[in-house]
Parts: sequence; structure tokens; C-alpha cells
Amino acid sequence: MGNATGVEITGPLTDRFAEILTEEALSFLADLHRAFDGRRLELLDARKEREAALTTGGTLGFLPETREIREGDWRVAEPAPGLVDRRVEITGPTDAKMTINALNSGAKVWLADHEDANTPLWDNVVRGQLNLRDAVAGTLSYTSPEGKSYELTDGPRPTIVVRPRGWHLPEKHILVDGQPTSGSLIDFGLYFFHNHLATRPYFYLPKMEAHLEARLWNDVFTFAEERFGRPLGTIRATVLIETFPAAFEMEEILYELREHSAGLNAGRWDYMFSVIKKFRTRGNEFLLPDRDSVTMTVPFMRAYTELLVHTCHKRGAHAIGGMAAFIPSRRDPEVNRVALEKVSADKTREANDGFDGSWVAHPDLVPVCREIFDGVLADRPNQLDRVRDDVQVGAADLLAIGDTPGARTETGLRNAVSVGVQYLEAWLKGTGAVAINNLMEDAATAEISRSQVWQWLHNGVTLADTGEPVTREMVERIADEELAKLDGDHSAARALFMEVAVADEFVDFLTLPAYERMA
Repeated sequence: MGNATGVEITGPLTDRFAEILTEEALSFLADLHRAFDGRRLELLDARKEREAALTTGGTLGFLPETREIREGDWRVAEPAPGLVDRRVEITGPTDAKMTINALNSGAKVWLADHEDANTPLWDNVVRGQLNLRDAVAGTLSYTSPEGKSYELTDGPRPTIVVRPRGWHLPEKHILVDGQPTSGSLIDFGLYFFHNHLATRPYFYLPKMEAHLEARLWNDVFTFAEERFGRPLGTIRATVLIETFPAAFEMEEILYELREHSAGLNAGRWDYMFSVIKKFRTRGNEFLLPDRDSVTMTVPFMRAYTELLVHTCHKRGAHAIGGMAAFIPSRRDPEVNRVALEKVSADKTREANDGFDGSWVAHPDLVPVCREIFDGVLADRPNQLDRVRDDVQVGAADLLAIGDTPGARTETGLRNAVSVGVQYLEAWLKGTGAVAINNLMEDAATAEISRSQVWQWLHNGVTLADTGEPVTREMVERIADEELAKLDGDHSAARALFMEVAVADEFVDFLTLPAYERMA
């Protein structure tokens, strides 16, 4: 099935899918693929080369070949309309209910997520684009199976910023010249094509590891603007600094996207995963304790966020803080009290450090975050003028993984296994944002879970609370014990978790083998 030359759609065209997968839209996707997919694949190969060097004793540092950029006098474009005041941003997938709740939340920005909070189920990919188009038009509504109705309210709504999939993820249901396409280009291309005249086309860019990957995005944006006669800088993009290598290239990433830049975000969960992943074979120097112990105030995370604020404001770009993943409980006030204290402390730290705004995962946290940033910003839309010249962060500070306090415990191991399997069970059924133990878990937190299990297993960790070494047999036993506490059959998710958590070879992203299991 195909509606444009060289394009084949292998997924079903159901419901209103033909409204999104038009001949003109598919022709644009084909042009994007032919112009840019070769470079994408080359950059993914470059990632593998760098990672191979790290696993055999290499390290990371600021690039000598880009010193002139870091020392140069330049700034990104002025903040675009709708992205001047970003004091509270809400994130979530693009299903109809979540879209409506986000747009009614009172946040300044909604990150419409086609990545970590979503799954690339074919229905999600296309229906998410339908929901976005209807949301932009103001016509989106939804009725749940229980008969509850959801509609967009009147009044100001958040600016929509779409997060496409990362460069590493394919789209197997849309082939161009017989080849799978890039999930990134599909998500970007469909949203831009259908909405660039009706709203401002803004994006969040995930998982990049190098400034040359940002250069590729910049070229994609310029290509799209020229193709449809839009002025340079119509598209704006905020980059998530959520991989360890990218932390050493923040200025270069902003430089590559200058006219299209909307700042940087501290993607804390994926950043932690990337730290584990990049140095997973390097022994005690790079071993992290239980996930709950790795707070934003430990030395290497503190260095990362302070450098991000300093870098952004030095170049006139927004610095956006990390996710508050807490999900309020309707039944347990004490759980809420303790969690809200932690959320408030986290957002207070960010606002006082100079961040211009921050993320929440639930509408009930919007007023909490807004109140804290209101207290710092007052009537100012941001604090771009606060450059943080007091920040002096070097490569050694970013690399100070071994200075992280905390222990590796059986409790932490059990939590990693349980959360990982529960998340994958939901993911395989098409849900990418899952409430587990009053936290919104997504692909990033699942990656932390399985990568820590892999790292502890392959580096001979002995658990602090039991004195036992971590073995495959222990992980298997814990999985059985934790799954016995859950309802339903989790065998497929358990098998996938074991594949990505205990196998000899480390899988780059758990979503890759998971996607192979998805129709």
C-alpha cells in the first residue's frame, strides 16, 4: 500500500488515518528520508565507535577541535513567541485523554511526547498525529469507555512542543525505496506538514550525543522551512541534554542550532542511564548506588545542571529543569505529603540555580511548580539575564561518578527488576507512561532499571545489605518473587527484561528489541 512514489505503508489504514497519511505528506516524508537518512546512519555508526573507545578505557572531555566555538562571541536567536515564559512545562503522550488534560492543565508548555512516554505502536504513531492536529484546531474531544467526557476548556493553553523519537529508532511501518524510515523524521515530518501554518512548529529533541547530530537536525529544519516557504527560524527546538557525551558539547549543540534554538533541558533520567551505559564495563570508579540514592545534589549531577544553566544563559538560551515524576495519590495523604516536600525542594533548587522553568508529569503538580518559579521570577518571564559566572565546571566534575554516596542493596535490585518488568509489560501493550508506586515511569527510568542490573551483574557487585554477590540466578529468583506479587501474566515482559538486563552483550536501547516484538 502506498500513496507516493517509492513509499509503502505496511500498517493498516484505519479510522481517519488517511487524513494524516496523505499523498503530499508521504512525498514530504520520502524527501526527508532520501535527503537525510544516510547521514543519520553514519552518525549512529560514529556513536558506536565512541562507545567502543569508552568501554576499552577511553574517557570524555571537551572537544579541542571546537574550542573556538566555546570561546567565541555568539548568541542563539531571541526566544520565540510562546516560548518566552516557560516556568512550568507538563509532559505526556499524545493519546486524546492525556492531550486534553495537558492542554487544560494551566502549564505554560506541553511537551507532546512521541518518545519516552509513548510507544511506537502503529496506532499511537498515526493517531497521535491526528490528536495533535485536532488539538491545534481546537476540536479535540474524547469519551472514555466508562462514558466520561473530556473537552478542551476555553482560555489560554500551553504552547505545544512535540518530542519526536530519537535518531536511533526506526519506523518499520513506513518504507521508502524499500527501506525502513527514521522515527525522528516521520514524527517531525508529519507534525510539521500538517500544522506549520496553523501553529508554531516547536520541538524537543531527544537522545542526541554530539553536536554533529544537532547539525543534522538544523539541516532538516532549514530544508523544511525552504520547502514550504517559511522564514528561517520558524522552527524552534529545545535539546534534551540527556546523554553523557552531550554534556561535554552543550555549547556546540546550541551553536549548531543557533537560529532554531530554544534552549536546553536537563533530562535527568536518561542522563543517569547514559552514565551507566557509557561506562558499564569500567568497574568501581563508575558504579552507581541504588537509583533512589542518585539525587540531583550528588556531585556529578550537580555539576551537569549548573553547567547547563551557565551555558544556556551565556548564549541567551532557556535552561529548563528536570522531571518531577511523582503521581499524587487519591488514597494516601501521607504519601502525598512526603512526595510533595521532595518535589518542592527539587523545584526550589532549580529556580534558585537559575533555571527558567521545569517539568512535571501530572496536572496536580503544575500549581506547585508554578508557585515556586513565581516566587523567584515574580513578573519576569525568565531569568536569562542570570549568567551564573560563578559556575566553574570542568570535565573532572562531570566525570566524578565515583563520588556518589549511597549503597547497592537488594532492595534497590528488587525495585529495578520489578519496575523494569512492569513497565515493559505496559510498553508491549502500547502504553509508554506508566504509574508505578506513585511515580510516572517511562522508557528512561526503565532503562536505568535494566542497565543497573546489567552493570551490577557484570562488575561483580556485592549487595551492601545482604553481603551476597549479584548473579544471574539471583536476578532470576528476584524476578520470580516480584512477579508473584503482581496480577496477570508477565512472562513476555520478563523474557524481554532478562534479554536486556543480564545477557552478555548490552543492548543499546531496550526499545529496539521491544519494537521488534510489536506488530
